[in-house]
Amino acid sequence: MKYQDITGKIIGASMEVHRILGNGFQEVIYQRALEIEMNSVGLIFQREYEMDIFYKGNRIGGRRVDFFVENCIMVELKAQINLEDVHLAQAMNYLEAYNVEIGLLINFGAKNLQFKRVHNNSLKNPENQSR
Repeated sequence: MKYQDITGKIIGASMEVHRILGNGFQEVIYQRALEIEMNSVGLIFQREYEMDIFYKGNRIGGRRVDFFVENCIMVELKAQINLEDVHLAQAMNYLEAYNVEIGLLINFGAKNLQFKRVHNNSLKNPENQSR
């Protein structure tokens, strides 16, 4: 799998956060803890990274992703009882809107850490990703 080493580090860092904090906190708490863990494993990232959204070549807005890791992986965090199809659809839509190939959807709110690797099947110009 492409970027398996990076996604493995992100998932490992997330597991450590969930092991220590468990579930029940707000998303921002997990985001702050994950920032510490990702720093400790040597990942390069931007937190709350503003990304443009385009429609037919026109910028129509922007949105902040929780983390943009190693300039190639979008990470969306949740703190829900359970991941739902709507969360997965949202993550997939973000990948397409940002023209990013791989993303992780990570949920700290469940009893056990939940994560999904999402792939942008309609990627346009992967060498020239717009961010």
